[in-house]
Amino acid sequence: MTEVYSTTTAPNPKSSLFSVPSDNLDRIRFALKVLQVLLSLVAFVLEEVVSSCLSCSALYFFEFVSCTAFLFTLLLVILLSTPLHGRVGISCWPKLDFAYTAVMALLFLIASLVFGADNGGSTEEITAVAFGFLATVMFFSDVGYFLKTRGLPFRSGGAPDTSNGGVAAPAEVEKLNATE
Repeated sequence: MTEVYSTTTAPNPKSSLFSVPSDNLDRIRFALKVLQVLLSLVAFVLEEVVSSCLSCSALYFFEFVSCTAFLFTLLLVILLSTPLHGRVGISCWPKLDFAYTAVMALLFLIASLVFGADNGGSTEEITAVAFGFLATVMFFSDVGYFLKTRGLPFRSGGAPDTSNGGVAAPAEVEKLNATE
């Protein structure tokens, strides 16, 4: 007997759960983001083991920034390296990624400077500040690499505007039923 029903579709090799490089994240930026996640986590954990503080406001600000950087950068890496970014409903991923990374770089720099200037001098505090500065360097490196490879995402640069994730229709040059 011959087979009447055979498979009519071929498997899609691009349908994997994890895809790097992609349109939103190349291999170098993926590595930078993974380093940001790891360094932020280490800075947060080291800050958490500080047993006493002289000026707790600097410690708490550093805690907030390092925890926020860890959680949101991890979320961003997961979204940009999987097909989940298509289900979120955001069409301006490069702008969001650039703005988030630049803001986190500035916040980590401020938090590391403040905590470095105002701490008790314990080994845990100094090490947390060191990892905070390393994370800051990774965030600024990501911003610099983004600008080098893709340019500033807020410039239109002559590219057509997008509407809901797709390319907008070209403007009508002349009326079809124009009377002269």
